[in-house]
Amino acid sequence: MKLRNVLLASAMMALPMVTANAQPVSGLYIGAGLGANFMQRETFQPPGGPSGNMRVDIGPAAVVSLGYGFGNGFRAEIEGNYRQNNGMNNASGYGFPASGGGEEQKAGGMVNVLYDFVGMVPMVQPYIGAGVGYEAVIEQNLHVAAFPGGVPSATALNRTKGSFAYQAILGAAMPIAGMPGLSLTAEYRFMGLAGTRDYPLVTGKGSLAASNDYNHAVLIGMRYEFGVAPPPAPAPMPVADMGAKTFLVFFDWDKADLTSRSEAIVHDAASYSTHTQYTRIDVDGNTDTSGTPQYNMGLSERRARVVAAELVRDGVPQNAISMHAYGETKLLVPTGPGVREPQNRRVEIVFH
Repeated sequence: MKLRNVLLASAMMALPMVTANAQPVSGLYIGAGLGANFMQRETFQPPGGPSGNMRVDIGPAAVVSLGYGFGNGFRAEIEGNYRQNNGMNNASGYGFPASGGGEEQKAGGMVNVLYDFVGMVPMVQPYIGAGVGYEAVIEQNLHVAAFPGGVPSATALNRTKGSFAYQAILGAAMPIAGMPGLSLTAEYRFMGLAGTRDYPLVTGKGSLAASNDYNHAVLIGMRYEFGVAPPPAPAPMPVADMGAKTFLVFFDWDKADLTSRSEAIVHDAASYSTHTQYTRIDVDGNTDTSGTPQYNMGLSERRARVVAAELVRDGVPQNAISMHAYGETKLLVPTGPGVREPQNRRVEIVFH
């Protein structure tokens, strides 16, 4: 109960800071989570006796991860994890009264593939995932006793046994305003262990077999994405400028990378900057109306950043560039919602 209250309080304290819009993860990131692990009843079978199961108390769980986002919603990561559950007791299912107990610790690594649902919920990015890996499991003070019919009590050695593992992940990330790249995360992870683990007995021959190891972890954590730049400055009100020169850079649908043709246009704009006088260069990102307004705002920002970075590589001073993201609010060709219009998928390079 106390652990649940701490997790709830931590989440409530962080919520006022979470006001930024979620964007697709692009590039390297790290993450960590801390919470509680709930185990289902685990099955144990002594040599020469029937199988039964024992209730397991709630215990702590921790996860750390290193991953890479591909910018399209998909992510891949490697994970290290730890779970501990004490107080295995209340043996049942043996067909007669029995007693038992023990403690269980698990530590291992997983390889996960995840998908972020971008733009579905304002300021929150839900995601799902799945993973496979390997877990080392140590059973401490594991014993089952009080068997009728001459079956001896079984007490296992404190040994570590490995098992292949699999998991499913359901979570949500909430970016923290004013701290680019940092997000609060909340997750549910189901992890199951494959097969049976055999722990040798302290006395006698044979092993105490453990199986049906299923875990439900609830975690609160943080994720940091490397290389996330601050959002662009708010777009100024457009002012008529008769001397403005504009270059239009077009993009493929739902893309923020430059084609060979669009690269040539950016190079022309950079060349133009070397033989003309200007006070500033606006780089304005735009999208068509397909996708949600929240997603389109982020997409227009990524397009503007790509063009601005290419201009800087071509020799344009970075301090002369002012980036703006308009999303679908400044259509070159007026359309209704949900329309894939190529001329609206653009970045405007405007010399003032």
